[in-house]
Amino acid sequence: MSRNRLLFVMLAIVAVFVLVGCGEAQLGSEDNPVVMSFVPSGDTQDIIASGDELATMIADRTGLTIEANVGTDFAAVREAMGAEQAHIGWLNTFNYVLANEKFNVDVGLVTERFGSTFYTGQIIVNADSGIETLQDLAGKVMCWVDPNSTSGYIIPRIMLSANGLDPDSIFSNTIEAGSHNNVVTQVYNGDCDAGATFVDARSSVEEDLTDVNEKVLVLATTSDIPNDSVAFIESFPEETRAEIVAALLDIASTEEGQAALNTLYSISGLREADDSFYDAFRADLSRAGIDIESLAQ
Repeated sequence: MSRNRLLFVMLAIVAVFVLVGCGEAQLGSEDNPVVMSFVPSGDTQDIIASGDELATMIADRTGLTIEANVGTDFAAVREAMGAEQAHIGWLNTFNYVLANEKFNVDVGLVTERFGSTFYTGQIIVNADSGIETLQDLAGKVMCWVDPNSTSGYIIPRIMLSANGLDPDSIFSNTIEAGSHNNVVTQVYNGDCDAGATFVDARSSVEEDLTDVNEKVLVLATTSDIPNDSVAFIESFPEETRAEIVAALLDIASTEEGQAALNTLYSISGLREADDSFYDAFRADLSRAGIDIESLAQ
């Protein structure tokens, strides 16, 4: 083989190794952006706008390319993380526990509201519905958020069961409203006699429905629920994860960041946490007969 021919072959081999090694662009580059996905628990347009703001703020602090999107429903975000189509998920509590069990998704931050990392759910009723006790819900129309919503479905149903009421048979009809805002609005309009939301979802629509606190009343509240998470897929690079966590903590300390987080999900702050934060909630689900392992199948 001539010298020139040998040189050509060697260069070709090197080129193949380079192409194979660079088959996938580094996560966080323009060609392989970090995808950050949000559950549609409030006003979708507000979530899109604030999600984009947060993505820009993270990019400014880290140099990473971040894309934000909103899932079609709660489960869509979880499944997108399992398929590695989303890398970071702002997951509600039940969705996080299920995603952790099914896909080893791991919490990096938990949200804070009113100085607490816990919250409660509520059952609300139309003031003209005649409902004064949980037993009065029998034969009424009930609005749920989504079957994967912690405070808008899972925990209120446990509360009803604990009071001797079967959530699958007590109501004359049930409506899946898709978001907490929609539940409040449909109870306000009389489309539903009652509904389940987080405490106090009425404030999210008060700007448009100024008399919502008079027309929509709180019937009962649930036990404490650990707040939602900012979670990462199992394969997420540790160094990049640390950068993003640090960036979000910094963002939460600024006036601009606080405004975006408040618009997003009424978040007042973020705190670092690990998976054990949700252990007590897992125990509550187990006591209620909810088997996370079987749901994750």
